Amino acid sequence: MTLTVLEPEGMYPDTALERKVLGPEVRLLQGGGAASLADLPDELCAQVDGLFIFRHWLRAADIARFPRLKAVVRMGVGYDRLDRDTLDARGVKVCNVPDYGTMEVADHAVALALSLRRGIILHHEMQRAEPPAPWAYLDHPLIQRPQTRTFGVLGLGRIGTAAALRAKAFGWRVVFFDPYLPNGVDRALGIERVRTIEELFSTADTLSIHTPLTRTTRGMVTERLLRLMPAGGVVVNTARGPVLDIDGLYAVLKDGHLAGAGLDVLPQEPPVEPLPALLSAYRAREPWLAGRLVITPHSAFHTREAWEDIRVKSAETMRDVLVDGLQTNVIPPGSD
Repeated sequence: MTLTVLEPEGMYPDTALERKVLGPEVRLLQGGGAASLADLPDELCAQVDGLFIFRHWLRAADIARFPRLKAVVRMGVGYDRLDRDTLDARGVKVCNVPDYGTMEVADHAVALALSLRRGIILHHEMQRAEPPAPWAYLDHPLIQRPQTRTFGVLGLGRIGTAAALRAKAFGWRVVFFDPYLPNGVDRALGIERVRTIEELFSTADTLSIHTPLTRTTRGMVTERLLRLMPAGGVVVNTARGPVLDIDGLYAVLKDGHLAGAGLDVLPQEPPVEPLPALLSAYRAREPWLAGRLVITPHSAFHTREAWEDIRVKSAETMRDVLVDGLQTNVIPPGSD
């Protein structure tokens, strides 16, 4: 029996790469760039056994329109866009692609940290001010020597591990908090483990967030935790926007407790009015924030190679689960 898989966003000019991986048992359809799953015609949804999801949200009302649905592959690491409860109740296999973009996101996280900690963003802003700052270095709490400081990692999965090793290579003392990992990971990597999230924040001068967005981690990084960081701290988030309280971050940057932040993710993407106070200040180039905040548009994963990885690995996962009945990258029900 021929199985039908749908890529609803029409992301690629052709699907030769996916067809080669999926094989002759699978018919691959595209949705013509639908803005949302609600825009797809019922007759198309009725044919679908497997569904690729990249930017779309998959909610209960959407799921009800796919009566044959057996597998969903989230084309990325996070799966917070999927209604897990409804999919689990239907017996639909839910998968992600945990091993793409690892190097890119880790590189991006450490690049954000270094661009702040070496004063690159700060001097860039000051030199293009009107009038420009004097041709001289600036003494500022942002600027530190990594070899005398501590880099904290919240969540030591694949990306968190890669970021930790990069930070270690630059000379930081590296500590992490991840209650789900077995003992011994710290020794294998040559980094240090802390027992509580409070200890992580009170220890780290520079902290990088690498947790998935789950019921547990939503809003996890509060203003209270940020205030535990040493004065002059820097926070980097390349994970998911809602993990970090952006209003709390605004408060600790505004009063000077934290020196800077680097964000690749925001609570709502793309941002809409009314904007969070921090984003509003950033876009208005308010002088107090100059050189202390850098924002990128959820682009940490992006390279040409990463895009090819996500296409191939998503198709491989769909083939394994839908055609071969394997459990490749299947997320167990109730795991979030």
